[in-house]
Amino acid sequence: MKYHKDIFEIIFFARGGQGAKTAAEIIAQAATGEGKFVQAFPNFGPERSGAPTKTYLRLSDSPIRTHEPVIDPDVVVVLDDTLIDSQDVTFNLDKKEALVINTTMSEHEIREKIVNISKAAYEGQIYAVDASGISLEVVGQPRPNTVILGKFIQVTEAVKLESVILEFRKIFEAKIGKENCEKNVLAIEKAYDTI
Repeated sequence: MKYHKDIFEIIFFARGGQGAKTAAEIIAQAATGEGKFVQAFPNFGPERSGAPTKTYLRLSDSPIRTHEPVIDPDVVVVLDDTLIDSQDVTFNLDKKEALVINTTMSEHEIREKIVNISKAAYEGQIYAVDASGISLEVVGQPRPNTVILGKFIQVTEAVKLESVILEFRKIFEAKIGKENCEKNVLAIEKAYDTI
C-alpha cells in the first residue's frame, strides 16, 4: 500500500485530546517540506476530551481544489482501538487500502469487531502497532499520536521518515526539551521498524 494516487487521502480516528490533529499536522508539514500540496483539518463533534474525533489529511503532487471531508480514504489511522466498537472505521476502505491501528489485539479480533459495527467483512490490510505501549516504554507517557506516525510512514511511504523527524523536532524541541524530543523520535523510529 504505497502512496500512488493524484490525491492521497487519510482519515485519523481518535478521541479528543489524543493528538490526531497534531499527528496530521506533522505529516502535512513534512509533505510540504518535500514539495507536496497538503490539506489537513479536524472534524469535531462536541469538543470535549475523550469524545470521538476525525481528522482529515490530503497529500498531492498537484494543487488540491476540493475542500469537503474525506469520504473515500486510502488509509485510515486509528489512535484508540476502543473506537472500533462504535465507529465504522473501514467505511469505503477497499481491499487495496489500509487500516493502521494502535492496538495490542490480534488481526482476527480487529476484523471481528469491524464486522460487528460495519456489518461487512473488511478485506484490506490491517497494520497493528502497540503505539501506546511503545510510547510508555520509550517516552514514559502513553502518547500514541506521534509514535503511530512511524507505522503510517512504513505502510504508505507517503512522506519520508527523515522529513517527519525533522518537522517533529522543529515543532516540539523548544516545547518539550531536547531529551524528551529525542525520546519521541526514538519511539517513532521503533514503530517504523515494527513488522
